[in-house]
Amino acid sequence: MAQIGFYYNQKMCAGCKTCQVACKDKNRLEVGPILREVHTYQIGSFPSVKMYHYSATCNHCDVPACKDVCPVGAIEKMDDGTVKIDMDKCIGCGSCVNACPYGVPRMDEEKGHACKCDACYDLRQAGHMPSCVESCPYRALDFGDIEELEKKYGSDLVRAIPAMGEDKTGSNTLFDARDIALEQKGDEMLL
Repeated sequence: MAQIGFYYNQKMCAGCKTCQVACKDKNRLEVGPILREVHTYQIGSFPSVKMYHYSATCNHCDVPACKDVCPVGAIEKMDDGTVKIDMDKCIGCGSCVNACPYGVPRMDEEKGHACKCDACYDLRQAGHMPSCVESCPYRALDFGDIEELEKKYGSDLVRAIPAMGEDKTGSNTLFDARDIALEQKGDEMLL
């Protein structure tokens, strides 16, 4: 089976949140749910402060914890590896929200169901890239077959950083991570 995934160059990311806004706009999300979220972390204190950004979304895991706990089978792993919620089946129980070790699925209280990134499945079916990838002004994001992304961007990539927690489910996000982001999580900054 093929496996899609994201590539994220943390060294290029300026934390501008264009990817976050593009995702929210494409999915017509009201205030509240976010399917891609940019976090900023600081490590150290004045005068020796360092910071980094982390653009977080669904990792389209090899073994998705969200899928395994859904009592009605509303979450499926598609043939290309996309982990997708069938909104017509979702009963809004929140099991997937609680099960995901990365905090990815969110409850859309207004609509009464869970929501998460499907890597713009509809756009990809029409031959386009996910909106977050197309919108990034720094070209810090890419998307495609995970093996092809590894070939394209090299062998120094990692699949987890401390900010996301331990990779327990086979993450399919490749990070070109900043050294500081590999050392420790740090304190999240609200920008």
